[in-house]
Amino acid sequence: MTDKIWKRDEIESPCIKVCVVHPEARICTGCLRSIDEIAGWGRMAPEERRRIMQELPTRKGALTKRRGGRKTRLKRGG
Repeated sequence: MTDKIWKRDEIESPCIKVCVVHPEARICTGCLRSIDEIAGWGRMAPEERRRIMQELPTRKGALTKRRGGRKTRLKRGG
């Protein structure tokens, strides 16, 4: 017997379990949703979830690439 609660016809979360909020864009670098969207996802209507899912690919450009990081500091000896 299958559990019907987990077989609902809903839009799944785009979460990929890489939950890091970009400090400037204020969106998750993993799923590209805002904090408010992540918090409200479970209460959103399917239409709202679809709208957000369609917008997500366009948000990737809002994330600026970090310059350097650990690898660069190690190369510089710092």
